[in-house]
Amino acid sequence: MRFDKLVLCTLLQLTPATFFADNRETLFDENWKFHHGSLVGAESPDYDDSGWRIVNLPHDWSIERATVQVEGITTGPFSRMSEHRYPADKQMGGGGWDVGHTIGGIGWYRKEFTIDKEDSDKLFTLYIEAASFQSEVWINGHKAYVNHYGYTPHRIDMTPYLNTGNGKNVITVKAVNEGHNSRWYAGSGLYRNVWLIKTDRTHLDKWDTFLSTKSISGKKATVNFSTVIHGKGNGLEIGLKIISPEGKEVLVRRFPAADIDSLRSAIEIARPKLWSPDSPQLYDATVSLYDSGRLIDRIDTKFGIRTIEATAEKGLKLNGKAILLKGCCIHHDNGLLGAAAVARADEHRVELLKANGFNAVRCSHNLASESFYNACDRLGMMVIHETFDQWLKPKRPEDYHLYFEKHAADDLSAGIRRDRNHPSVIMWSIGNEIPGRNTPEGMEAAMMLRRTVLALDSMRPVTAAICGWDFKGYSWEEQSAKSFAALDICGYNYLWNKYENDHLQYPQRVMYGSESYPKEAARNWNMVEKHPYLIGDFVWTAIDYVGEAGLAHTLEMGNGERDTQFMDWPWYNAWCGDIDLIGNKKPQAYFRNVLWGVSPIAMAVRKPVADGKREVVNGWGWTDERQSWTWNGLEGQTMTVNVYSRSPKVSLTLNGRLIGIKETGKDDYTATFKVPYSAGELVARNIGKDNGSFTLKTAGKADGIRLKADRTDIGKSNHDLSFVSIEIVDTDGNVLPDAAIPLEISCNGPAKVIAGNGSYNDMESFRSLTPKTFRGRALAIVQPENKAGTCTVTVKAKGLEPKSVTINMK
Repeated sequence: MRFDKLVLCTLLQLTPATFFADNRETLFDENWKFHHGSLVGAESPDYDDSGWRIVNLPHDWSIERATVQVEGITTGPFSRMSEHRYPADKQMGGGGWDVGHTIGGIGWYRKEFTIDKEDSDKLFTLYIEAASFQSEVWINGHKAYVNHYGYTPHRIDMTPYLNTGNGKNVITVKAVNEGHNSRWYAGSGLYRNVWLIKTDRTHLDKWDTFLSTKSISGKKATVNFSTVIHGKGNGLEIGLKIISPEGKEVLVRRFPAADIDSLRSAIEIARPKLWSPDSPQLYDATVSLYDSGRLIDRIDTKFGIRTIEATAEKGLKLNGKAILLKGCCIHHDNGLLGAAAVARADEHRVELLKANGFNAVRCSHNLASESFYNACDRLGMMVIHETFDQWLKPKRPEDYHLYFEKHAADDLSAGIRRDRNHPSVIMWSIGNEIPGRNTPEGMEAAMMLRRTVLALDSMRPVTAAICGWDFKGYSWEEQSAKSFAALDICGYNYLWNKYENDHLQYPQRVMYGSESYPKEAARNWNMVEKHPYLIGDFVWTAIDYVGEAGLAHTLEMGNGERDTQFMDWPWYNAWCGDIDLIGNKKPQAYFRNVLWGVSPIAMAVRKPVADGKREVVNGWGWTDERQSWTWNGLEGQTMTVNVYSRSPKVSLTLNGRLIGIKETGKDDYTATFKVPYSAGELVARNIGKDNGSFTLKTAGKADGIRLKADRTDIGKSNHDLSFVSIEIVDTDGNVLPDAAIPLEISCNGPAKVIAGNGSYNDMESFRSLTPKTFRGRALAIVQPENKAGTCTVTVKAKGLEPKSVTINMK
């Protein structure tokens, strides 16, 4: 299947000073009043909110420490009360392990502001990037909007309800997260940005502005540019100015637009710089609206030029060059920050993905934040943009299936209109593992969603993720074609064994692994490298997340013991990520680095399984091995050492003595050695032309604390962060991989610190200033409080010298 080539513009959220001099857009995140719990009459502008606390957005109340801490019942943000699958008291939420034992409920937000008298003739729009899960918005006591999907961006015309001329205005938002409504941690509250947009009655709209490639040939790109003028004027004109990635003006045009609602025109850009993961070139564009020569509106945007096509014969091509999707799935939470879409946290996640070899991400199973897509544009990360996890049938009793039939087209449209200008977005996914998708009703729903996508963007393929476990009595061969009927590119969840047979039956079908098990990485990637119709593989998942607690667990079990899919209290972390909750690589990440050529060789060690036990690895799990040769108390016991390499042979030495030389299997790129443990230095080496080695050293006693900030100079905004890694090291600087040492973390200065470790079940350390290290590591996140200054973070541990790092906030 072949797709038209395209160019995309990126709509970035900028600070108000960057916008049109009349402050077209103002970030409305500071100084909201917040109350958690049910209230009567709080929508009234005269309601007494003097006792409410002040918060800055983005804000997620479910990740905060619960107000009441009851030993054995509540730990930090976690509560056993949320374990009830269908609770009578919905105020406590109903997710249990689904949502990581966090608490939902109802949250109220209020913000007071005034409108200048000179702006009394302006149009004011409130833009809420997302709010959980069902939300209601009142303006001065008038119900102005109701939203039914916690990830949908929505804009509200406030103008009819406003008091102008310096009169008081009150926005009230009721954010609801009740019942059993999600299969993962979704968060609660106004967890993305809120903006106040001010325009003339005649104005432009960012979501109506679209740039797409008509053709790229030779040394020029022909770009289709369209926008919509809202309102009327006597002599309207559109101005377009484009600046190259090098900062040079490459196009200035004026388009007469009097008495028309929309504008479409083709423009040419000479010697275009193409966007790709390796070279994420971005252009700047300014779209201006003039009335009789007077500037009345302006939109500043970035865009990238790039082409995409996919065929079963030649695979996926980006800018005419073959590319394989080295993909991953992620949920939308930011670990210790919860669902709060802090811009720097989203950027940090993309940096981690890039550093670990990923070039594509699937936003599962919902719209991600604008700041995440912006980071993907800037840093070069391809994106599968996904909207739904449910259609007409439920996965949880109170999930989106209750609202799909009435609201799905509008919710899908909002995401596409907002995000269709991101060069990083390469596919629109309309669903994940949808129950009943092969029924007549499900097939009609799929076609409705397809029509909705194509009406807004015909340039990208439509996709979805299809699994095989819910056909309920029907064979894959009988029913799968119905599930793929509305799709251009077909996503397979955990179905590598279907690729080759399906290709024989449907030779023009383009496929990819939309989800795969970490332990089947080699099997999946071997098939991607072998078959052009298979364009990539997306592991579940790249980064650990809150919720689906214990989805990827590994246990030692005796006869008669039975495994479960999830783990109960105190597990709160899914634990299936290549990267842990605070950004550290896990053993499966080292293997994937070898598989994709990021590293030439890696090694991991598994201690002996206890007598009478067997190792049971959950479907999404990984054998319980470590990048460690520190196993105090196991001297003389036989360890399993796995060496990962795509070199045909590897050697292993211990303290300079050759343990052996073995071949690595072509199916799993693994050579396994049995080595009695003794302290020292274990070294694996490639043999042959693939040079490379990997060393593990026995760590000594704890000698110090090592702090490393990813940045010591940051902005003063609460949207900026510094990530300070904390490590317990010996005298040689080796991290103690088994250290679980209590820490004391403090900060002086206009900032707060959010700290914790990467454990799957250490609830007491989550968002605590006294966490334990987990496998020798912890993390402190410094978040400014919108004030310039310095913040000195100090970490103490018993018997070790305190260490500090200073963060400058400007």
